[in-house]
Amino acid sequence: MAIDEAKIFTPINIAILTVSDTRTAETDTSGDILAQRVRDAGHTLCARAIVKDDAAVLAAQFAAWIDDPEIDAIVSTGGTGLTGRDVTPEALERVKDKDIPGFGELFRWLSYRTIGTSTVQSRACAVVAQGTYIFALPGSNGAVKDGWDGILAEQLDSRNRPCNFVELMPRLKER
Repeated sequence: MAIDEAKIFTPINIAILTVSDTRTAETDTSGDILAQRVRDAGHTLCARAIVKDDAAVLAAQFAAWIDDPEIDAIVSTGGTGLTGRDVTPEALERVKDKDIPGFGELFRWLSYRTIGTSTVQSRACAVVAQGTYIFALPGSNGAVKDGWDGILAEQLDSRNRPCNFVELMPRLKER
């Protein structure tokens, strides 16, 4: 990471969505890891929820947060695998304006170093929807660490050079 110390850090407002049929607030370890990293990075954790693996319900939660002007980015964990109940990418299809293909590509490259070829089973992805970033990570603790530590910590830091997601935020709604 190339941090420009001459620039001032700009915190953003982040919501965390855990996608699971089985996790509860007490057992949501991947959500807890993300929440701690968001706060440790200096950002504001402005919302957090657990939603079942149902594309319509997920899309509705994403849409509600997209419509909230206080939320700049959403990081979800879970629902990105290959089973019938894994529908996070399908829910994102319902709300997105643009894909960020490099996010999933980079995530799988980073993950390969940790779990080898098993990374091909991940459909981690990212989109922009009405000016809100949405990053969909797998549900394992290792995956959220890889996604946050290896990509989001840098790209959500306004001081990161040569560029970062934060500096693009004022222009995301341009037409």
